[in-house]
Amino acid sequence: MAEIAFQTLGFREREGALQVDLLRHFSTIIPKEDLASLGEWKIIDGHTLALSGKDIEKIRTKFLFLFDKHLPQLKTKLTGNPAVYIHQNSNIPLLGNPAFGIVCRGSSIIEIKPITSCNLDCVYCSVGEGLSSKKTDFVIEKDYLVEELKAIIDFVGESVEIHVGVQGEPFFYVPMEELLADLEEMPLVHTVSIDTNGTLLTKEKVDRLSAFQKLQLNLSLDAIDETIAKKMAGTSSYNLKHVMKIIAYCSEKMPRQPIVAPVVVPGQNDQEMGKIIEFVKTLPRMPILGIQNFLPYKTGRNPTASWSWEQFYHFIKDLEKRYDIKLRLSEEDFKIRKIKDLPKPFQNDDVVQAIIKCPDRFKDTSIAVAKGRMISIPNCPFKKDKHVTVKINRDKHNIFSGKLV
Repeated sequence: MAEIAFQTLGFREREGALQVDLLRHFSTIIPKEDLASLGEWKIIDGHTLALSGKDIEKIRTKFLFLFDKHLPQLKTKLTGNPAVYIHQNSNIPLLGNPAFGIVCRGSSIIEIKPITSCNLDCVYCSVGEGLSSKKTDFVIEKDYLVEELKAIIDFVGESVEIHVGVQGEPFFYVPMEELLADLEEMPLVHTVSIDTNGTLLTKEKVDRLSAFQKLQLNLSLDAIDETIAKKMAGTSSYNLKHVMKIIAYCSEKMPRQPIVAPVVVPGQNDQEMGKIIEFVKTLPRMPILGIQNFLPYKTGRNPTASWSWEQFYHFIKDLEKRYDIKLRLSEEDFKIRKIKDLPKPFQNDDVVQAIIKCPDRFKDTSIAVAKGRMISIPNCPFKKDKHVTVKINRDKHNIFSGKLV
């Protein structure tokens, strides 16, 4: 027998079948009847299989073919939701969808979204992500993401910030530290910012993250009262004390000041903002505080009516006076500027020939591909590699949607 090992795959036996874990948080099952085609097999350790034969490359190819066959049944282990793995050979580009991949909005902040999924269920989540979500999840091969991002930065040709702003919790992405290391080495990247709920961070992980000079952590903290914090997070497992300790440790260890970014939800945690300010001011190296206004979204959780911007800024101004602190942040604080737009291969009302490649996040919505872009098509049940004709009805920022014609 020959042994084959994988860095991104893990293995466990389940009643004669083989469970294959991808990047720890996603899994699929290869049934016993399909495993018979491999001959004898056994698990050596969590990442290594022994299979019949001596030609390792031939055995590896045979196994990967079998794994690829069952990749469409990939699930997110946390929720059981269906999941899609996007990699260099998937024939799915990384531009065109707001939920994952790469998003360029014509500013000096380029967004990358290597994963969806979240370990919380925040009551105000603008995209309805989390433990109760029933949407399709996505995870992207790290090297594919880095390669495509480099090409875009080369096209832009000037210094940019990379914002890891996923629909979920970014540190749920297992190779996040390797991704950050790659971004750190890019000469035209001046800042790498990440929005995180802080629950998956540890002191040991923060120690490793502190090696990245370009990294800016934006940490969520929505209450100091434990009962309110758990309610805002949407789960009783939320560990407020841990998150507060991590914020304090990040403020001490990270080269760049972290940002503490509460979302104020009227009638639910507005009374907690003063307590959060008091907590932040106790830290020896005070983080930046950026309180955000809750805004309702069509696909989000909307627990209450939002304040108008006039009400919100009045609230912020009152806090600034009461606690002698700057809270109102502007584009100038983040040095945001306009950059060269990426070319758009089609415009609104164009009729495009495309090929369906995977489900989109929502039920009966599919992603089709044409001219190096993804196109989201509602009311289009998934049928892989089906050729379709699509009329484009959204083209802003190279994010495309359309309808079947």
